[in-house]
Amino acid sequence: MVWRRLLVPAGYSLRELHGVIQVAMGWEGIHLYQFHLRAARYGSFELSASSPDMLIESLQLRKGARFTYEYDLNACWRHEIRIEDRLELDHRKTYPVCVDGHGACPPEDCGGAAGYLERRAAALSLKAFNDLDTIVDMVEQVVIERRPEVLDNAQTRWRLEQTFERSIARHRWQGQPFSLRAVNTRFDAYAVSPIANRCNRRRAPPIKGSSTTSPSFVEASRQRWTRATGFWVGCLPCDSRRRPAR
Repeated sequence: MVWRRLLVPAGYSLRELHGVIQVAMGWEGIHLYQFHLRAARYGSFELSASSPDMLIESLQLRKGARFTYEYDLNACWRHEIRIEDRLELDHRKTYPVCVDGHGACPPEDCGGAAGYLERRAAALSLKAFNDLDTIVDMVEQVVIERRPEVLDNAQTRWRLEQTFERSIARHRWQGQPFSLRAVNTRFDAYAVSPIANRCNRRRAPPIKGSSTTSPSFVEASRQRWTRATGFWVGCLPCDSRRRPAR
């Protein structure tokens, strides 16, 4: 199970929450998205969904409330978002912030849950071990036995290059391992530009009395909101009906 626990200002819009989830999961925001909440849809206008500029606090969600966030509707990744608690703002912290999580995030365009699991299995296939054996054999000849002339053969070099390319591809399809420090470092990095812009390829509306550059949209949001809402974010395929146990 892949999940992230986040502290997000209640004054963020659903558009900004989309950006927060993208940064937390390590995705690039290159696909359409939508939130399903109370029989309504908010998200990408290409999906004929309502505007995602609705503020979270205006939704009046109670503790324990759940709603759904879908990303990349071709692969259809479904996230269950759960309101775990409402907390007072800690002025020693900056928001949003990730406080916990588990599981590597599937890479973009991996074919959905089925494609991701298939590629993960390929990393432990016989072909993968054969490629590893080829690399080990070449290291033994060139490094241990000190016979660099082995690489003078064009066919040998081509075979080794192909082996490396397959191995690198298998590693990339394993996804981005979860790191609490890495996630919060990304949040700090995107504090200099609007989180919402990162994932929508368009400029989000600025907060009244602030600009989107100095102070940034995110920094202005941090100064404005006085409450933070914690979200439990789990990554689920669209055909999944399971609910993760806490």
